[in-house]
Amino acid sequence: MDTKSERLRDACDLAAQAFRKINHADFQDIISKLEFCIGSYNFDKNPAGLVEFGYKALGILKEIKKKSPRKVSKEVISSLEDSLS
Repeated sequence: MDTKSERLRDACDLAAQAFRKINHADFQDIISKLEFCIGSYNFDKNPAGLVEFGYKALGILKEIKKKSPRKVSKEVISSLEDSLS
């Protein structure tokens, strides 16, 4: 079991939850892609999709945090950064 990939999966799940909390239609696409990649990883243990959309989610979340710091917790961003490094 690859613990780095497992941490990335969990970080992507946290990111999807953060996007759901913000509850804006613009984020439906990234939520569905993250959920698909999480399910795909659980099935085949290939983290490629998690890496791709983890980076995309991280970029979006950092932008949201710049504009509205209270909407995104540091925990979500740091868990993505840690698992992608």
